[in-house]
Amino acid sequence: MENNYDFIAIGDTVTDAFIELEDAEVERDDGLTKICMRFGDKIPYKDVHVVAGVGNSANAAVSAARLGLKSALVANVGDDYFGEECLNALKKEGLGTEFIKINEGKKTNYHYVLLFKSERTILIKHEEYDYKLPASPAGGPDIGKPKWIYLSSFGANSLPFHSVLERYLNENPEIKLAFQPGTYQIKFGKDALAGIYERSDLFFCNKEESQKILETKENDIKELLKGVFALGVKIPVITDGRNGAFVYDGKEFWQMPMYPDPKPPVDRTGAGDSFSSAFTAAIALGKSIPEALRWGPINSMSVVQQIGARAGLLTREQLEENLAKAPEDYQPKLI
Repeated sequence: MENNYDFIAIGDTVTDAFIELEDAEVERDDGLTKICMRFGDKIPYKDVHVVAGVGNSANAAVSAARLGLKSALVANVGDDYFGEECLNALKKEGLGTEFIKINEGKKTNYHYVLLFKSERTILIKHEEYDYKLPASPAGGPDIGKPKWIYLSSFGANSLPFHSVLERYLNENPEIKLAFQPGTYQIKFGKDALAGIYERSDLFFCNKEESQKILETKENDIKELLKGVFALGVKIPVITDGRNGAFVYDGKEFWQMPMYPDPKPPVDRTGAGDSFSSAFTAAIALGKSIPEALRWGPINSMSVVQQIGARAGLLTREQLEENLAKAPEDYQPKLI
């Protein structure tokens, strides 16, 4: 089957249950920051918010759709209530959901998010799905030839699937790849996913993740960017908290500041996804790297003002409204 999708995101989707804590403490010890509660006690909480159909790739697909790209998601759900809930939530966003597989006898991914003082600690459990590209009656992949594929988080048993995807991408060199590795993809190591790194047109991670990927204690952001670039990535993007985002294209380095928060963040879940997806959407729409750098932080600013990774994702009109009222110094600079 041929289709004309601009953007297909591939990765796990999940339901997030946010538990707003009231009675907890943050402790820092031996370089670790810990959330602490009284063991064996009854701990009061403020509220619970359930958000279906999220996850790195699902968030990116929704973001791309809101920003004007024809978007779809390749993912797995179980044949349970939560799977149906995820599908319904994604359909409401206007996504192509025909590539989401309903797995008989399996559960849908369900995560618990402990939300305290705008930071989140996530209890995750990835179900073991049989990861495959959707197959056509003839046996080949039926996702057609989208302009962009956005690859992100999968479960622990997904390593063989990456070889399948790599082969598909190499057979279709005109398809662009954006790669935002999840927890297990980082754990697999750069050598196991060498072909994916080499095939990546865009790559996104934060500073700590780049150090894990490169197996280094290097702190210089330029050196980290060059390290990821050396893996074959055409344009690596590394975020570093309040220091902003950094990009390298093999010739020049850029730094982009954060977009000013209108008020203190409510929940930082999805901040990275919203940045990466907006940057990718901008490039897919023909924008330059400096223009894409201005899109990303605006989407992140909006997402952290609401609970969950989807509610604050901006439409193209909303993003451009924020761009129009950005401070004069909200510009990327060469470093």
